[in-house]
Amino acid sequence: MRVFLGSDHAGYELKSRLVEWLAASGHEPVDCGPANYAAGDDYPPYVLRAAARTAAEPGTFGIVIGGSGNGEVIAANKVRGVRAALVGSDETAVLGRQHNDANVISLGARMHDAAAAQRFVELFLTTPYSKEERHTRRLEMISRYEETGEFPSLPRPG
Repeated sequence: MRVFLGSDHAGYELKSRLVEWLAASGHEPVDCGPANYAAGDDYPPYVLRAAARTAAEPGTFGIVIGGSGNGEVIAANKVRGVRAALVGSDETAVLGRQHNDANVISLGARMHDAAAAQRFVELFLTTPYSKEERHTRRLEMISRYEETGEFPSLPRPG
């Protein structure tokens, strides 16, 4: 499976470790940068590239990494076709895939050690989308809003 990765300085070390682990696990990691550690660099150039490449190639996944993962998930979700989930536990890794059909995982390198982050990624990559009607309906509402700017209808009382 092809996996696109992008980070900033805070996520650089974890990204490098995940690239090695993914390759050793039989995946095809694509490092979208940065190529070298640079204190104080900005995440958008790397995260947006990883997210855009994920969206452009159905069936792939993305991993974006920063200090907390918050800015990275916000940036990734600006890319049409990306559903990025900020993951901080086994449960959020699984639910991001099962309920939200997320294709990008955002991790906080300062929030979790490398072993936990690797476990989150493994769960994320191996958990299928449930395809339950209620989840699909919700995702379709979001997609329609993105396309049209119109809010979904409110439920009728009673």
